[in-house]
Formats: sequence, structure tokens, C-alpha cells
Amino acid sequence: QVQLVESGGGLVQAGGSLRLSCAASGRTFSMYAMGWFRQAPGKEREFVAGLNWSGSSTNYADSVKGRFTISRDNAKNTVYLQMNSLQPEDTAIYYCARNPNPWIIATMANQFNSWGQGTQVTVSS
Repeated sequence: QVQLVESGGGLVQAGGSLRLSCAASGRTFSMYAMGWFRQAPGKEREFVAGLNWSGSSTNYADSVKGRFTISRDNAKNTVYLQMNSLQPEDTAIYYCARNPNPWIIATMANQFNSWGQGTQVTVSS
């Protein structure tokens, strides 16, 4: 069973930046596509960004396009989310997730079969 552990969340002022990391256990990390989701209080979990097994293809939610960048280092079994120009509406718990299909950049939560515990991101105005 793979384990995903997020880190890098915290409190930041509007306009600031954070870099989230998601470390995966196991030796098959490069066989899977990965994604980041977020969930704000009282809202449903939403797709933020995703990439395929190699990182050569990426996809972003419109709300973060141009501000967030997803990347991965398969040698380190880690996926990253660089978040710039953060706004209060970005406040949420951020989760990384594994998609068993290495080629498809899924955007629906039910397409992912492993999830991390989440890391809190709070953006103050």
C-alpha cells in the first residue's frame, strides 16, 4: 500500500508563495500519474493540478493557471506544487493523490486511488 505524505503548508500573506511536497513510499512512483486537490471549509474537494508519469504533460484548474506549477522528481519519489501569487481564496487543505493510469491526467477525485493526509494552506489578506 503506497503512502503519500504532504508537507510545506503554512500561513502566508496574500501575494506570497509556498511550495508543497508530496513524498511517496514504494518503488513504483514513476508508474503513476499524480495530482493535487484542495478542499476549503464547507466546499467540495476540487482539482488543482495534475501531471503524467514523466511530468511531460500537465493540467491545471483555471483558477490557478499561471500561478501554480506542478512538477515531479521520480528519483526522489516526490511531486511538488509551487504556488505563487497566493490569494485568500486559495486557503484550503491541499491533498496529493495517485492515479493508477500513468498516461491520463485525471481531474476527478474518484479516478485517484491513494491520498495523502493533507496539508493546510492559509492565505491572509
